[in-house]
Parts: sequence; C-alpha cells; structure tokens
Amino acid sequence: MNIRERSEELERGILSEYACLSSESRGREREEEKCTVRTEFQRDRDRVIHCKAFRRLKHKTQVFLSPEGDHYRTRLTHTLEVSQIARTIARAMRLNEDLTEAVSLAHDLGHTPFGHAGERALNSLVPGGFRHYEQSLRVVELLEKDGKGLNLTYETRNGILCHTTGREADTVEGRIVRIADRIAYINHDIDDAVRAGVISTDSLPADVIEILGGTTAQRINTLVLSLIENSDGENLRMSSEVQEVFDSLYEFMFENVYSNEYAKHEEKKVPDFVSLLYGYFLSHPDFMPEENRRTAESESVERAVCDYLAGMTDRYAIEKFKKIFVPNSWVVR
Repeated sequence: MNIRERSEELERGILSEYACLSSESRGREREEEKCTVRTEFQRDRDRVIHCKAFRRLKHKTQVFLSPEGDHYRTRLTHTLEVSQIARTIARAMRLNEDLTEAVSLAHDLGHTPFGHAGERALNSLVPGGFRHYEQSLRVVELLEKDGKGLNLTYETRNGILCHTTGREADTVEGRIVRIADRIAYINHDIDDAVRAGVISTDSLPADVIEILGGTTAQRINTLVLSLIENSDGENLRMSSEVQEVFDSLYEFMFENVYSNEYAKHEEKKVPDFVSLLYGYFLSHPDFMPEENRRTAESESVERAVCDYLAGMTDRYAIEKFKKIFVPNSWVVR
C-alpha cells in the first residue's frame, strides 16, 4: 500500500458518510496515472496553486479599486480567506478538506480586473454575456498550460462552476465554498471599508453587533459555528436568527459600501475603459498573445478578446490602455 492509498483508507475511516472520498471521484476528463503520494483532490489543489491565473490574483481588485495602502484585500487574499473558512467548516463536519481547499483556491481564477465593475463591463460587451464563475471553469479546463487546461477532477470543476448563484454544487464540499465565500467577502469588506473611512464599526446595525459580534473575528466565528451546529448531513444551514442578521448585514453593505458614491467613484471609469480595450483588440487581434490568437481562429475573436481581458491584472490593463490610447511625449532630437 503506497502513501496515497493509505490516505484514501484514512478518508474512508474518518470522514462523514456525506463526504466526497477522493478514491470515489468521478475522475478527470483525460485519464492520468495516479500519484503514489497525493490523493486526486490534493493534486487538484497543487495544480491550482502553481498555475499562472492563481498568481495573477494578487494584482486584481477585490472591492476597492487601486486603493492607497498595503492592507486592503486583493482577489488573492480574498481567495485565501475563503479557503481558510471553508476548510475549518469542512474539518469540523468531517468532510473532505482537500476538495474544499481545491475549489476555494480556484473559484475566482476567471475573475476580471477591477472587481465586479470589470465583470459587469465585460458582461455588457461579450456575446452571450460574461460570468466569472464560468470563466474560472474555462481557465482550468482550457486556458491554462497552453490550452491543455489543468485537467482537474469533476468534483473540483463542479464546485468552481457552482460557487455562486444558480444551481448548487453536487458535493457538500462545493456547497460549503459558496457559503464560505459570502462569509469571507462580507466581513473583510467591512474591515476594508472601515480602513477606508467609508463606514465605521459603530455604524453597523445594532443587531449585527449584538448577535454576530463587533469584530471581524467574532462575526466569522459566530457564522461558522452556527453553520456547523445547525447543518445536518447534506443540508447546510445557520440558525434562523443568525441567518436573518447575516442577510441584513449584506443589505447594509450593499447600501453603504457596494453602492457608496465615494467608495465606488473610480468604478465609473471602468465601463468605458474596458469597452475601449475590447473594441481595440477586436479590431487588432494580431496584437494579442499567441494563445489568444489561436482562440480567435478556433472559436471567435470575441471569445479570444474576452479571455485576454478577463485574464489581465488591474495594472497590466492600465499599462495596456496607456500604451494604446495615451500619447507619448514627443522627444526633440
């Protein structure tokens, strides 16, 4: 028995009957020889961490567009917080931590630069619309490794696709990531908004402070504990009181942060910014990298431009815009 097989045996002996066992995965689109050390879901996690799209997350906006300061969340730090929360829940419920972590780390790989403002901009331009969870799946299935994709297991890919609105994931682990995502972003967005002076901790609704807690750590702890204590097998739920207050906290954040004129002022520039880049590369596909030019030939120019723009970091997109649309100073010789 090799190390992987011992790990699989441990999963069968320790994990809940509702857990997704790595030995029972529905497999990969392309069959591969199994690793002697790592389980299938551990391999998924490692492939995500080592891919280019994961590294680019560190320079993609989470909520605040190009904030001045080193402590605001980026798409990468958000992803790591989701992973930590989701793994805590999975371990407590005796579910598969490796699958939970793999889905968590990959769930936003296809997110645009400039946060949801960038996503909305692309959605208005691309035929058929744009949804970041679908793009995340496209990244791992096709775009990474020069068009070969990461060849992840079905369970990880399903969790990526179903981590937000729409149908729920087939596994409990995938459904945990959807909840952990919401717990993470609402609470770290409060922290960032307070740091930015958009809101103050005292401005949070009284019932939020009373029931969930007055600090980020307290709120996350309350939400996670409520989920663990009230979930039953495959059915994930918080107590009705905690869920009601959590929903009201989202409404508060939507009104005071996500729609805040001061916090979102720079986002007004994003639609025209993205539209100009989209139109330029639509007319000049030869100016895109080779992999995108191949997509233009095999699928469509629109699809290729969408992939190119969605994969950009904030700073790369800005530099491209400057190079294309901002005149250079004329140097007298």
